[in-house]
Amino acid sequence: MTDPKWKQFTDFLVSLGSERVAHTQGTYLAHLVAVYKLMEGHGCTQELCRAGMFHSIYGTQQFQDFKLPLEKRADVQALIGERAERLGYLNCAMYRPSFDAIVEQAEGPYRFTDRITREEVVLDRADFDDLCRVHLFDWLEQVPRSRYGWGYRRAAYRKMAERLGGEALATYDVVFANEPAGAAAERA
Repeated sequence: MTDPKWKQFTDFLVSLGSERVAHTQGTYLAHLVAVYKLMEGHGCTQELCRAGMFHSIYGTQQFQDFKLPLEKRADVQALIGERAERLGYLNCAMYRPSFDAIVEQAEGPYRFTDRITREEVVLDRADFDDLCRVHLFDWLEQVPRSRYGWGYRRAAYRKMAERLGGEALATYDVVFANEPAGAAAERA
């Protein structure tokens, strides 16, 4: 069931011009909506779907074509909720090598680097797993169209899927079962 605030989310994103920003052979808005729908379709909570929809609102290490100023974080928090916004921010701010290095860590605390502030982020297991979920579903939604290719951070994404198990692992397996035959050569 779609979030009762769905129209507010899409209106907000349209007001920012997200439908005019190119992203993975479509628009940025289309990608955000698709991440939300993918997560929703695989049983993620409303809070996580919201985080998924706003997963790159401040720009990420790889996606810099759209960046809402950090001074607007309170506006996003008011719209989607504090925890959902925090997970979205952390997805934007994570320094991916430091994040990938701890994906297999069984117990917390989980420590990685905020690439924006250069500070250490410390999460408990629940928050870390939810951030992995947002990050993984973002990639699963776009990998078939991404310029980075099927091999981009392949091992890290697989480890996230295995860590989360259930729907996350099943979705990973379905998406990667559709990998084109020639894509194996590009794996990194």
